[in-house]
Amino acid sequence: MAQVYAPNNPRGQEQVKSETGLRDIEQRQGRSPRRNNRFGPVDLLIILTLIAAIAFLMIAASHWAAPFTPSVQISLSPAKLPLYAGYSLLRMALGYLLSLVFTLVYGHIAASHRRAEPIMISLLDILQSIPILSFLPAVILALVAAFPHSNIGLELASVILIFTSQAWNMTFSFYHSARTQPKDLQEFASIARLRPWQRFLKLELPSSMIGLIWNSMMSWAGGWFFLMAAEQFTLGARSFQLPGLGSYLQVAANEGNTGALILGLFTLILLIILLDLFFWRPLVAWADKFKVEMSSGSDVPSSPILNLLRNSALVANANRYLFRPIGTFLSRILNRLQPLPAEPFAQETEIQASPVAKRVINIVCGLALLALVIFGLFSAVRMLTQVNFGVWGSLLLSAGVTWLRTLAALLIGVVWTVPVGVAIGLSPRWSRLLQPVVQVIASIPATALFPVLLLALADLPGGLSLAAILLMLLGTQWYILFNVIAGAMAIPSDLREATTIYHVTSWRRWTTLILPAIFPYLITGLLTASGGAWNASIVSEYVQFNQHTLSTIGLGASIAAAAASGDFPVLLAGTLLMAAVVVVINRLLWKRLYALAERRYTLG
Repeated sequence: MAQVYAPNNPRGQEQVKSETGLRDIEQRQGRSPRRNNRFGPVDLLIILTLIAAIAFLMIAASHWAAPFTPSVQISLSPAKLPLYAGYSLLRMALGYLLSLVFTLVYGHIAASHRRAEPIMISLLDILQSIPILSFLPAVILALVAAFPHSNIGLELASVILIFTSQAWNMTFSFYHSARTQPKDLQEFASIARLRPWQRFLKLELPSSMIGLIWNSMMSWAGGWFFLMAAEQFTLGARSFQLPGLGSYLQVAANEGNTGALILGLFTLILLIILLDLFFWRPLVAWADKFKVEMSSGSDVPSSPILNLLRNSALVANANRYLFRPIGTFLSRILNRLQPLPAEPFAQETEIQASPVAKRVINIVCGLALLALVIFGLFSAVRMLTQVNFGVWGSLLLSAGVTWLRTLAALLIGVVWTVPVGVAIGLSPRWSRLLQPVVQVIASIPATALFPVLLLALADLPGGLSLAAILLMLLGTQWYILFNVIAGAMAIPSDLREATTIYHVTSWRRWTTLILPAIFPYLITGLLTASGGAWNASIVSEYVQFNQHTLSTIGLGASIAAAAASGDFPVLLAGTLLMAAVVVVINRLLWKRLYALAERRYTLG
């Protein structure tokens, strides 16, 4: 889905026949620009980077295959920081790849299968509402038991826990984009009789690209936020620890070593800036071509790194002799597996003559799933019977207090993120300046800053309760901001030009263009921020610092305390209660707002 441009006049064509102008036109129209195929410094740098990455992967693989070491000694020496940063970056990258695959598969099925959609979205609501600490016992114990003689189990557990902090907002974003595609493009895909895989690659994925990239940035920020919890686990008397940047920050915070804490945060910030420069900014500039608009804007996102890669002979040859042949081969296989869509009459005949084997497989899978659900319910009921009514009453009261904190954090977040996000999204210049700043601030683990907040807020009314709201805000406001930025960037340039031509300014411009255009993205941000706020309550209401534990009343504090003490019945009860509250809020509020966005505020 590329941009559609109005034809240029002859005089304008004469003015753009320079080498730079032709290259820019070819890039905008989706054609490969003329490249210098001679090997250059950029190609050498790419080769050296690949060699360094392979060498580090070998080092990491040797650590994964080493004998099982549940707890390692974390050194606060600055010389260890590059290695720790590399380990954490690898876990984050693996968690993101797992999240991306889950997003594309799960979101596509939920958006394209009407019967499965209610169940899958409800399940997604439940999954995003389960706090990361509630995944700890089952994930860690199962993977450690599966790999008892190596560190693979612990490393996979860390990756899966990072995945639980990254996947949900990406999935919601992709699902929403797939459901709100422009009607004319959907009709064209039907007329062109695109195969399912072609429809996915040529319509669903491009239309969701801008929102998916910005939510991917938010997922990385969320992963950094929970990095401490993902690299250090405590289950009752058992302690598990992995070498990494999160463990370094956690040890520095526990020991009260301010110098090491600042040095660790500086390393994290430097790593985030490098990721933004070499990865996210090129992706944002590349994704600008997926806007649905009749004319291009005068100022589009750009990236020097992307320009260098486009002019790289190594990249051009790899694309020509490796990726294109592989893509052609895969497309031939998919074309054979998925024939052209049949005519309506043929489809009805095929449905009426469904094979018996397919029904048998569905019945067997359904029975197996039912047996698994019954076994899980039976085990859960047995554990919940050990929780007395007094504990249930305390959990209900704590849930009410946490809900008030969540509501306060969301309101504060909306007040500032909407105007700032629109300003960044509508101006490529501000986007270039503020995107790395937002990435850095959003990715700094608020748990590492919590000691500073406690010192600043200890003497104020509310104390830890007020600090918990601020920590929840630091962990959730970015979901709203990144989605608002994506929504503002997706506003077609021709609509913005129309508001200028007709002198639609000030508040009227907000009510007729900006707010309706960003409304679907804002709802996605609020939905994921709501679930993120409940998850952030785990680390905001129960804090361990300098060998001391501070807590306040709240459902997150109850769950964290139960996980730390190994009280699994109370942990299960608190987790189920949090999931129930989040699902009820999503069903009563966010689902209706989703339907409103799909019905009234879809571009088409």
